[in-house]
Amino acid sequence: MGIMNRSTSSRVRSVFGAGLIAVLMLGCAFAQDAPKKVTKIEGLNAVTSKVAPEYPPIARQLKLEGSVELEAVVSESGAVEKVNIVSGNPVLTRPAADAIKKWKFAPFTSEGKAVKAVVPVSLSFKM
Repeated sequence: MGIMNRSTSSRVRSVFGAGLIAVLMLGCAFAQDAPKKVTKIEGLNAVTSKVAPEYPPIARQLKLEGSVELEAVVSESGAVEKVNIVSGNPVLTRPAADAIKKWKFAPFTSEGKAVKAVVPVSLSFKM
């Protein structure tokens, strides 16, 4: 039952090799679809329209100040598709994310083609 002849062993290696190649090709396809990561400076230079965040009334009352770190996922057209909260006071992160969702960017490119990008953004809340 555990004995393989040369022909079977050769077929197994051939199928395994073809499967490995298919997995590698699929991985390359996903890597090409991964958003381009840009720097904060590149991101700020590409902003075409900004909306300031609203200072939450509770934060004013408590005299909360601080920085919020976010990542904006920007589509090929320059619209913000999604905002990921990286760090910051939870009272301040929601209004910051809501404001960033309304920002517009000039499209980011790679090899002359518009691509999706991940843009780091920092917002400061000061009284």
